[in-house]
Amino acid sequence: MNITVTPDVFKLAQVFTISRGSRTEAKVLTVRVEKDGVTGWGECVPYARYNETLDSVTAEIEGLPAEFTREDLQSLLPAGAARNAVDCALWDLEAKQAGKRVWELAGLPEPKAEITAYTLSLDTPENMQKQAAGNAHRPLLKIKLGTPDDMPRLEAVRAGAPDAKIIIDANEGWSAEVYAELAPHLVRLGVELVEQPLPAGEDEALIGMERPVPVCADESCHDRESLPKLKGKYDVVNIKLDKTGGLTEALKLRAQALAEGYEVMVGCMVGSSLAMAPATLVAQGAAVTDLDGPLLLAEDREEPLLFDAEGVHPPKPALWG
Repeated sequence: MNITVTPDVFKLAQVFTISRGSRTEAKVLTVRVEKDGVTGWGECVPYARYNETLDSVTAEIEGLPAEFTREDLQSLLPAGAARNAVDCALWDLEAKQAGKRVWELAGLPEPKAEITAYTLSLDTPENMQKQAAGNAHRPLLKIKLGTPDDMPRLEAVRAGAPDAKIIIDANEGWSAEVYAELAPHLVRLGVELVEQPLPAGEDEALIGMERPVPVCADESCHDRESLPKLKGKYDVVNIKLDKTGGLTEALKLRAQALAEGYEVMVGCMVGSSLAMAPATLVAQGAAVTDLDGPLLLAEDREEPLLFDAEGVHPPKPALWG
């Protein structure tokens, strides 16, 4: 088995800003696993929030043994970007070797299109209203917030897109006091979900707090081991393959989260269609799908995912799986 890791850069269509900073490009790692003349591939986005860099993730992957199975991989690498790219590449390889689709190998129903959120970058209220107005035709908008002065931004987005469903991602940027102050207004403005309002290390404050809008764990939820710490704090978990360490764990996390009474959101880092492709399988029937990474890019992979009025469609075999 031969594994290669290649850094790739995709320019963004416009500057993308969240509470932790801005970017103009998506830096990803493309992993190819070749065996007996067949090659599977996957993509990951090393994330500084989780102490990952392109170099550190590359080193993790290059440190793997010469031969291992996808089952072996789950204990060879921890949950995170490195395991994700290799896991997804192995699924792709297995599908090609078997002459089947990944969803068949995983025992899943044939996937269909899912409505996806479209993310509005953090900006001034005026610019966010313009972003909202320009995307008011989309059924679901996700707003990046996470500052003490977010109320004018939220009002501006609702004014720009009066009919769209809205969810909010604070990216750990609020304090308990700010969240408590904003919560009643979220209901008034028709917000349907709030992602990670408080820092992951300070989310104990959510216990006992009124949650008039469902609260989703993002940075606080990585894999199944995260679930015991979420009780009493969250209503929804955001499953991202770069956090779970691949499709294998993501499917298990989805099943366990649903069994424990959580709703499921399936999200992404800013990456290409190759990164989103496996996540479309996890997103089937999810309460919220947020796989808009390719829509934020100025360029994408060949054979990219199809996005239309029905949402994000599952990948064609030429892309993945």
